[in-house]
Amino acid sequence: RPSFPSLASRASFPSCCWGSFWRTEPVKGVAMAGVLSYESLVHAMAGAVGSMTAMTVFFPLDTARLRLQVDEKRKSKRTHAVLLEIIKEEGLLAPYRGWFPVISSLCCSNFVYFYTFNSLKAVWVKGHHSTTGKDLTLGVVAGVVNVLLTTPLWVVNTRLKLQGAKFRNEDIIPTNYKGIVDAFHQIIRDEGILALWNGTFPSLLLVFNPAIQFMLYEGLKRKILKKQMQLSSLDVFVIGAIAKAFATTLTYPMQTVQSILRFGHHRLNPENKRLGSLKNILYLLQQRIKRFGLVGLYKGLEAKLLQTVLTAALMFLVYEKIAAATFTVMRLKRPLKH
Repeated sequence: RPSFPSLASRASFPSCCWGSFWRTEPVKGVAMAGVLSYESLVHAMAGAVGSMTAMTVFFPLDTARLRLQVDEKRKSKRTHAVLLEIIKEEGLLAPYRGWFPVISSLCCSNFVYFYTFNSLKAVWVKGHHSTTGKDLTLGVVAGVVNVLLTTPLWVVNTRLKLQGAKFRNEDIIPTNYKGIVDAFHQIIRDEGILALWNGTFPSLLLVFNPAIQFMLYEGLKRKILKKQMQLSSLDVFVIGAIAKAFATTLTYPMQTVQSILRFGHHRLNPENKRLGSLKNILYLLQQRIKRFGLVGLYKGLEAKLLQTVLTAALMFLVYEKIAAATFTVMRLKRPLKH
């Protein structure tokens, strides 16, 4: 295995000598170095911190979005009206219910996604210009890895976030978890360990959401960088928002199904217990259309767009700033050309 100098020594090590260091390693060692590199770690940490910061700022919007998706009989459809109802009925801090498990899941999820995306990019692109097709492929692979590893966290945090909520829909069975560990324990005991992967199938279909988002973000970034030396904060915020808005609108119906399956407490389709099956996904989509029409597939989209677009834009802004500052402090050059 290739040996890696310490972070401190790398920071002070002359950049001109790093090329010769990596060239002395075998081909497999070079590929592994791309995966186990400081650059990938910096991207992953910056992505995790950026997402946590952005989600904390816009968390109430996500609370409103989730209520609109799961509680079908809620009459209020506007984001601000839903938030006012939640505060009035459940207290001032209710929009931030479930913040810690969500932030924990988001931190792990984005760390895995950014690390996988940038590690694979370092191996595949190898210093050359990336392309839209490569960015999309890398985004899909990173998304699949992320879904398989972090779905249990999202199942638990979805249930914790909705616990204690005042639902209009009597089909929803209330839960009583004492925390993250207790939620894991109760789900495994009462529903089996596979229940932790409820919603995995729609989640795998939804890997195209971040993949499309990253493809558009990287593509727009390359176009702007052809005309100017570097991106401004406004550039990063705007292209991040555009990329996420397009990806979210395209995949929103599946996101609604994903939320319902993760919650897992609807008395629906009793003859089919496999919540993640294609049959149940089609059943939920059919019921949504039957009750509310095609518009029902996009219930809560306003809240979702407000939350996810602003969150993604702020996340990319924080991510780029942290990554750039870290690379500057470590005296490292970005290894990938955009």
